Amino acid sequence: MLTPQQPIGSGFGAASTASEVIAGIDLAGKTAIVTGGYSGLGRETARVLRAAGARVIVPARDVERARTALSGIDVEVEPMDLLDPASIDAFAARFLAAGQPLHILVNSAGIMAVPTLTRDARGYESQFATNHLGHFQLTARLLPALRQARGARVVSVSSLGHRYSPVVFDDPDYERRPYDPWSAYGQSKTANVLFAVALDARYRGEGIRAFSLHPGAIVDTGLGKYISREQLIAAGVLDANGNPVRDPSRQLKTVEQGAATSVWCATSPRLDGMGGVYCENVEVASIMDGKPESMDMRDAMRLAGVMAYAVDPAAADRLWALSEARVGL
Repeated sequence: MLTPQQPIGSGFGAASTASEVIAGIDLAGKTAIVTGGYSGLGRETARVLRAAGARVIVPARDVERARTALSGIDVEVEPMDLLDPASIDAFAARFLAAGQPLHILVNSAGIMAVPTLTRDARGYESQFATNHLGHFQLTARLLPALRQARGARVVSVSSLGHRYSPVVFDDPDYERRPYDPWSAYGQSKTANVLFAVALDARYRGEGIRAFSLHPGAIVDTGLGKYISREQLIAAGVLDANGNPVRDPSRQLKTVEQGAATSVWCATSPRLDGMGGVYCENVEVASIMDGKPESMDMRDAMRLAGVMAYAVDPAAADRLWALSEARVGL
């Protein structure tokens, strides 16, 4: 039975913080892995999961940099590079060798709007490879530990930017069409949503539930390193002096507010028995009407919801098959 893609009355909202949504939840004895857990939203997610009692592991390409960034937070840092398949397999193998269950996997790492077409070592477009394929491979390799938890959640951090493009299955790597940084980002974020749909459909019977989400527009996460200050001011994300604009009602959030939906998807009892849904503002989102009309960053301040193509089960199945082939499962 499919979970309805519609609000459930969570009791939280756009201004809620990660600490607020996890209040009263005890994660003692639970283990969580948070990719991208050394900066921005991922770091705050790792912090509050640890504060609630979970053992938290943060995989990172630069281990020493990650440990410095996580100083004062009692988490474990392990080497892993989402663009290096062998590194993903090695990380997963080390975790599985311990024979312990994995209760929470938060796929939070990502890149955005890479200005020029860049490919990984296999020839795959870098945003699709990093934001989707790396996380697909990681999740697939960790399935034995997720099954062992007998009640695990996999959370994929997507974006309202998924509306910039569906997955273009005929040419996902821009071999026969002009490259555009925002359509490539949108395609990868749609893949995050479809992945949650497909994963949940396949493994809910084994106790694994999957969610995707839009965290909001959070300017101080490092994700927008390819976007100029002038572009951010024009979009209304920064004020004329270059300071972040905060207005949760328009999705302009702090890091603490931005991490709230990830933490809610990973831990809330309200979501027990649910899965395969896209969330925003600490709530299950509605399906967005209409079709994408632009790739304007200002859209994030006036639009909400998930595009129908991003929660289409047939597209999710097609993405799963494509991903299996690409990562060699």
